Formats: sequence, C-alpha cells, structure tokens
Amino acid sequence: MYDIIIIGAGPAGLTAALYARRAEKSVLLIEKETFGGQITHSPRVENYPGFLSLSGSELGEKLFGQVLEQGAEIELDTVTGISGEAGHITVTCEGCTHEGRSVIIATGSRHRDLGVEGEEKFVGEGISYCAVCDGAFYKGRTVAVIGGGNSALQEAVLLSEGCTHVTVVQNLPFLTGEPSLQNILAKRDNVSFIYSTVVAAVLGDDTFEGLLLRNTDTGEETVLNVDGTFVCIGQVPANQAFANVVKLGDYGYVDAGENCLPETAIPGVFVAGDCRTKAIRQVTTATADGAVAALAACRYLDSL
Repeated sequence: MYDIIIIGAGPAGLTAALYARRAEKSVLLIEKETFGGQITHSPRVENYPGFLSLSGSELGEKLFGQVLEQGAEIELDTVTGISGEAGHITVTCEGCTHEGRSVIIATGSRHRDLGVEGEEKFVGEGISYCAVCDGAFYKGRTVAVIGGGNSALQEAVLLSEGCTHVTVVQNLPFLTGEPSLQNILAKRDNVSFIYSTVVAAVLGDDTFEGLLLRNTDTGEETVLNVDGTFVCIGQVPANQAFANVVKLGDYGYVDAGENCLPETAIPGVFVAGDCRTKAIRQVTTATADGAVAALAACRYLDSL
C-alpha cells in the first residue's frame, strides 16, 4: 500500500510527487497520456520562474526527472474510479487496481478544441489557447480570438496591446462577456468583430496561413488571413470518474479552495491544479497547488 497515490502527471501532480517523496512518503504517480501535461504543447515558456525561456516539453522533462530522482513509482494507465475508506483507498485503473492511504487528484483540464481540420497540426505553431503564455510571440502581428465570453474578451484585450490587429470571431450574433470588457475593446482601433460565424477549418500545409470561416446564418465561407489564432471557447476538466467521491461544480471542476481540500466522501482525498475550481490557471498556480496538496496529505497521514 502506498502512502500517496497521485492521479495525473502534469505540473501539479509532478510537484505533489516531489514534495511527498521529500517528506519520505511512498508515492505512486499514475498518468494516462503525457508526463508534463498541457504545458508540453507550448513551444516556449517565458513566465516560469528561474528560466528565461524553455519549451514546455523541456519543463515537463525537468519536473519528471526530479520526481524520478526522488524515487516515485510511475504507472501508465487510465484511472476509472476511487473507492474505499479512510486510510485504505482503492484506485481502480483500466489495467489494475492500487491501494493507498491517501490520494491526490491532479488530472488537470484541457482546452476545448475547435474540432476542425488542421487544428491539431498547428497547435503551438499558429494555434494557441493562452494569451498570457503565447501572446508575446505575436507582438506586431495579426491574430484572431475565437469566442465571445469573458475569457475570450480578456485575451483580446491583452493581445490588442501588442498586436497590430485582433479579430474576435463569435458564433453568436452578440458577445456574452462583461460589458466593461466589450467597452474596452470597442474603443480600440485595432480590434474588429465577426458575429454569427464559426471556424470551418484551419488553413495551411506546412505553415499556418489563417482560418476558413463559415457564417452560421447564410453558410457563406470566407478566408481570414492572420498570423495566429487564440481559441477561447472554454475548458474541459477530467473529473467524472471521481464524481462519487468529490463534489463537482456546475462545469465539472472539483469544488476546493486554495487549501486543496475538497468536500469528499472519503477522508484522505485531495485535489491540485487545473481540475479544481480556481480563478487563474497557469503552470505556476498548478505547481503551487501540488505543493499545498502534498503537504496537506502528509499532515493527514501523520495524524493517522
């Protein structure tokens, strides 16, 4: 039986594993896809303390290397559920089951994709999901922002400060973001809006060239030539497998505050990173959560 089983090996899960091992707890880290999480898709990371610039994959490798050096055990599998009681929790995977005295859920969330032809090919090379992360790379260039809610308008405001032009593409006939954000953008000469329109395809063979847009009322298709596109149509957490154990909010995120302690049916279950309710989702806030959750789990174990 492990002291701590960590589900998810993004920045939150990897940091949690690092702190738990340094506290001399036995740790099993379970990941279903990529060690390092979403950040590995970023070609350059320039807002992580201690590094002027490095790729997201390099950052993920460095975090993963630290965890291996500390002696955490690794399992590649998909977790399908959690059950048990205080001090004896069963984590069920597609391939097997594992027993632990505590569990940290760090499954993260993924950006909602457009789901159109060409999108996947240009992620990180023309398609981005975070202006804070990648906006500086498009300074003096033209970009599109897909979406009309608060997140999209906030991204557009940030991008308009450095880009020559920002085109906001909204699938509805109106914006749904806060009026204050709409007013800011309406006053900026380098921002324009296209309504009742969706992205039909991402254009380009070897390099990103722009977007094929389709009007939802008329079906008319037009080409929008831009240097980059920021997709802001929401995020999707991966928490449904744990709905019987932790309380999920309206959008599927685990209800938990900065202490990373969710309302749970089994004592000893903690949460960290983008899969929990929070205002800011950045790699630094994920690593901070990992540290908080790991130390909380260690205190819990020491109290048993």
